[in-house]
Amino acid sequence: MPPRGLEPAGLVLVDKPAGPSSFALVRQLRSATGARAGHAGTLDPFATGLLLVLLGAATRLAQYLVGLDKRYETLVDLRSTTASGDLQGEQLEEHDPPAADELERRLAALRGTIELRVPAVSAVKIAGERAYKLARAGVDVEMPIRTNQVHELELVDYEGGLARLRLHVSSGTYVRALADALGGHCVELRRTTVGPFAVADADPERIVAPLDVLPFLPLRELDEADAAAVRNGRAIAATEEGAVRLAHGGRLVAVGAGDGARIRPETVMP
Repeated sequence: MPPRGLEPAGLVLVDKPAGPSSFALVRQLRSATGARAGHAGTLDPFATGLLLVLLGAATRLAQYLVGLDKRYETLVDLRSTTASGDLQGEQLEEHDPPAADELERRLAALRGTIELRVPAVSAVKIAGERAYKLARAGVDVEMPIRTNQVHELELVDYEGGLARLRLHVSSGTYVRALADALGGHCVELRRTTVGPFAVADADPERIVAPLDVLPFLPLRELDEADAAAVRNGRAIAATEEGAVRLAHGGRLVAVGAGDGARIRPETVMP
């Protein structure tokens, strides 16, 4: 019998509604399954869309998911800015929305490699404390600037100062920071994909097996001897390079790191 909390193990794709926090949904799944649980990238309470929740022994795979690119749809109000970059923050400034040609110029400047300041109302830690907690306490802090990749930034519709956008961005990109850079704030925000996973496939009743949690990594099938070696933390001979899934008998044994001559197990499953 596996240690308590390690089963069931796998990934649940959740379509988060507006309102509850990501942590509240994680707690619900933990309570429903009896397994330990954690997410691979939070969503703000007002946001909706895809939340990846890992259960049981699969929680140790989170490190391979948090860096995946993400796609969003957002509605940005370009008539005002707020302290948080969304509709829940204190309004800072009201102004006339940009003309369509000016908006296109602003969008063009935000495509490719850009630098954005992390919003004050975020989960980033500042001196060991979450930034949003400091902001709620009225503590003024200098937020860090991050380099982001904006692969796609498409204007879907623009009317009455409201711009509907579709985005494909690198991990760690705050859409609220993009909205602020455009001169507005997010009214709606929905995450549609995380790496190969889509919100259209969300099903809180379905648990994706650990072997299928990282489909973007190459798969190496092991014989019984190599599987035993990997479970004991020993490297095996192999020609693969980079991260690779190691499987035996239809189950994920470990995720390893290959250097072209051998694979060293990094994350071993129980």
